[in-house]
Formats: sequence, C-alpha cells, structure tokens
Amino acid sequence: MANLKDIRKRIGSVKNTQKITRAMKLVAGARLRKAQENIEHLRPYAIKTHEVLSGVAARVNPDEGIHPLLSRREPKRVMLVVLTSDRGLAGAFNSNICKAAFNRWKELEAEGSEVCFGIIGRKGRDYFTRRNANIRHDFLGVFEDLSADKAGEIGRYIVEDYTGLDLDACDLVYNEFKSAINQQVVIEPFLPIEPLELADDRLGDFIYEPSQVALLDTLLPMHVEVQIYRALLESVASEFGARMTAMDAATNNASDMIDRLTLQYNRARQAAITKELMEIIGGAEALNG
Repeated sequence: MANLKDIRKRIGSVKNTQKITRAMKLVAGARLRKAQENIEHLRPYAIKTHEVLSGVAARVNPDEGIHPLLSRREPKRVMLVVLTSDRGLAGAFNSNICKAAFNRWKELEAEGSEVCFGIIGRKGRDYFTRRNANIRHDFLGVFEDLSADKAGEIGRYIVEDYTGLDLDACDLVYNEFKSAINQQVVIEPFLPIEPLELADDRLGDFIYEPSQVALLDTLLPMHVEVQIYRALLESVASEFGARMTAMDAATNNASDMIDRLTLQYNRARQAAITKELMEIIGGAEALNG
C-alpha cells in the first residue's frame, strides 16, 4: 500500500490538474458563445449567396458555355480539404475528422482517383504526414486570427488548381456545429459547384448588366470563399464545443479520483494508527507480563 506522503502528493497533483481543466472549460465556453454567434450570423448569408448563384446559373444560355467552376469532369484527381485544429485537448474532435478523411481517401483510391490534400490545422497535417499523404497545400495559423480574407486566400488557391485543370473535384471535410455537445463530421462536395434546383416561380425574369456570364465570374469565386469561411467558423465553434465538453468530463473525473484517493488516504491513515496502537498495547502487555 502506498504511504501517506505519496497519496497526499497525488491528491495535490490531481487538484492542480482539476483547476486547469476547470479554467479551460470556462475559457472554451466563453469563446464558444462568440463562435456560435459568428456562424449563426453567416449561415443565412451563405445560403442566400448559393440561392442567388443558382438563380443566375439556371438562366445562362448554354450556347455561351459553362463556367469552369460549374463544369463537371471525371474525378481522376481529387483534393480533400480537411479542417482540423492547431491544438488538442478537445476529445475526439480531431481524430473523428482525420479518420473520416482517411476513409474517404481510401475509397477514392479504390475507385481509381488520385488524391491530394489541402490541410487546415496542425493536427491534420501531423496525421497525414505520418501516413505519407500527398499534401498539396498546408494552411497553418489560420485560426490564430480567423478572417474572411484568410478564407478568401485559401479559396483562391483551390480555384486556381481547379480552373488550371490540376484538379477534377474537391471535397470539404469538417465538423459541422450542432450544439456544444454535438458536432457532426461532414464530407461535402465543394468543386465543381452544384447549383440548387429552384422552382420556376423563384427564377423570375431579370435583365443582367453586363451579362449573366460576367455576373457568374464574380459570384462563383465569392461563393467559394463564403463556403470556406462558413466551414472554418463551423470548425471553430465545433472545436470549442468539443473542448468544453472534454474539459467538463476531465474535471468530473478529477473529482472522482480525488474522492477515491481521499478514501484510500483515510484507510491508510487508519491502518497506520491501528498498527501503532497495537504496537503500544503489545509493548504494555510485555512490560506487565
């Protein structure tokens, strides 16, 4: 049985750890509220942008040709854009994303596609580097000061690869935020852009200046940047939710461990006291005998 000093040290160590996990839970909870507000504000804009884009794309005269970002090709070369975090201590947040992307990678290879990766986040980079994946783009430090400009920069790299015929398709792999305790892994087709199917009464009749094609040249890259920014915000909110949940569980586990160690300490202390009493009684009996 461990001595009393060792048990006291373990109790002190667990209490210090519990203070850290409790503080991390509070910080994650505070940042989660801001991240949740950001994604809730952007979602309607992203949805409406897609609807406007779909309406314009549906009215384009086929004789004018298909925009490069709308053209569908046989997916011989596919990029998986994987969104992870730069830090751990978020439960299964990063491992779920990496496993889903890995499984999708192997599925595409089994179908005969050549797969490369665009990695956002240090955890994803480390995971796929160890597995000798073809990392075409490695975006680090994105979450340190997340902004629409950074999302736009990522989008321009991907659009350049697709329009330059270096890619035939692109998928986004990220955690979609549902709630603080629920984040859903999503594998979302990203390129080519798939316009929504709108009812005829929603198409209307418009006159475009200078033309629908010129409007698509502006709307399509904008749509790419908005969707990447939305996925980044979803990932940030999901990370804070996962971290808050993980730190809450760690704090509760620390409390349980402190209770067990305290019980063990009391038992050891009682055993030591009993032993000393037995020795005193035995010595007294020997003297009296």
